[in-house]
Amino acid sequence: MGLIKNVYDMDVFQLSYKMSIQLHKLSKQFDKTEQYGGIADQMRRSSKSVCANLIEGFGKNSSVAEFRRFISVAQGSAKETELWLKYAHDLGELDLENFNQYTEGYERVLRMLTKLKDSRN
Repeated sequence: MGLIKNVYDMDVFQLSYKMSIQLHKLSKQFDKTEQYGGIADQMRRSSKSVCANLIEGFGKNSSVAEFRRFISVAQGSAKETELWLKYAHDLGELDLENFNQYTEGYERVLRMLTKLKDSRN
């Protein structure tokens, strides 16, 4: 993997950002009780945290170890988003098609984050 010049150009950032925006829009359709402090709110926060941690880790321009730590936090946020997707599906807020689409998407993000983290050894 070559030198990363702009985090916005990274495939993993682009995919996680796109899915975060889509989830934000989709979650606006959830029941009103889920909007603030509920599943919709939590899902929006965790999905945005994946992107935010990539930006923060890259923007600090610090050690490889610190960047890898931010990638680990992004991985945790991606896993958290998967949990909120499961809750949303099991509580009837998210249909099976969207559940599968976003779960598969976050599994892809996780693989990409793992590759990125491993390339920073």
